Amino acid sequence: MRIVKLTEKEKNNILENLLKRSPNQYSKFEDTVNDIIENVRANKDKALFEYTEKFDGVKITEETFKVTDEEIEEAYTKVDERLIEIIRKALVNIRDYHQKQVRYSWFDSKTDGTLLGQKITPLARVGVYVPGGKAVYPSSVLMNIVPAKVAGVEKIVMTTPPGKDGKVYPITLVAAHEAGVDEIYKVGGAQAVAALAFGTESIKKVDKIVGPGNIFVALAKKAVYGHVSIDSIAGPSEILVLADETANPRYVAADLLSQAEHDEMASAILVTTSEELAKKVSEEVDGFVKVLSRKEIIQKSLDSYGYILVANDMKEAIDTANEIASEHLEIVTKNPFDTMTRIKNAGAIFLGEYSSEPLGDYFAGPNHVLPTNGTAKFFSPLSVDDFIKKSSIISYSEEALKLIHTDIEDFAKAEKLTAHANSIAVRFEQK
Repeated sequence: MRIVKLTEKEKNNILENLLKRSPNQYSKFEDTVNDIIENVRANKDKALFEYTEKFDGVKITEETFKVTDEEIEEAYTKVDERLIEIIRKALVNIRDYHQKQVRYSWFDSKTDGTLLGQKITPLARVGVYVPGGKAVYPSSVLMNIVPAKVAGVEKIVMTTPPGKDGKVYPITLVAAHEAGVDEIYKVGGAQAVAALAFGTESIKKVDKIVGPGNIFVALAKKAVYGHVSIDSIAGPSEILVLADETANPRYVAADLLSQAEHDEMASAILVTTSEELAKKVSEEVDGFVKVLSRKEIIQKSLDSYGYILVANDMKEAIDTANEIASEHLEIVTKNPFDTMTRIKNAGAIFLGEYSSEPLGDYFAGPNHVLPTNGTAKFFSPLSVDDFIKKSSIISYSEEALKLIHTDIEDFAKAEKLTAHANSIAVRFEQK
């Protein structure tokens, strides 16, 4: 991996390079995506079936479009029992973690006749997009469905492209069923997002769409936002390891590569105060790349978006981590908990040398759907909050309103909104 002495100029160059990975940079595909969306809005299931045949090479009909109970039962026979048990263990951790995020309605009443509050209501219908093709990510199925279930969403609808045999990957079906999905349809791409956003004869419109996908899926989610809610416009995966001289270079190298293997646009960055660690990590990376199965993808990722940055001191290293605002941040320092208190921007933070990023991907419990491309400065991980909505509650008695009605009327008149003022005044015109 390239080793760079950290300067303000180098930091800015790296930030600019990383932003090239954002889905917002792929506007050349927007017309194609918009055409697909409009076709699905107009022709509904017919368009979905045509796109599935065109893009996935599979002929889907009304009879085969929705995954059946029999197909789910068949999937269980094709998945190793040990893997099913691992999924169930992970589900316990994921549910337990998200259960702690549950919010409840609250009301605050006072003796003066006022009552204020907030009513929490789960979303009615949520669409979960699950990639197909070369990608098989049952962990993402769990991470997207579980918080919706914990929030109390009434209906969770999953879409995923079928394989050449017209079926969904068995492990995907098992994970979805274990997590509690309600309906599964065999359709992917921008057309699936359009179906969820606007509805077809088979798929009823949802309130929110979550889940990862390729650039066409990301742009489709961006296009339908406003008609429905979405989780985020996710970019390629990324990891930043913040380390000092106490870090194990072999562990750090292995963790950097855990994200570099995702795709050629993934980013892996080490920020360290130790030149010696930087050199050792680079050597370990070279050794790992030679033997890992996805070495071509890893090498292209490292060549384009991989860096080892040597900082003058820990303050500069932490400032750089906060500026990059990585999706995954590992802190491998002498006192990682102390270092963590100075971190402001990160999707998920992993503390200590035995808390490597894949622990969060699969098993620990916190959600692995995280903000990317620097958006951790203002976005959060997917959570139960993403599947609820809040309504304000206001109740005043006549006595309570009487005490302040002229204040409200004067405020409204100051904005030249006389109907607002009148709405209050009429209640006291005879009194």
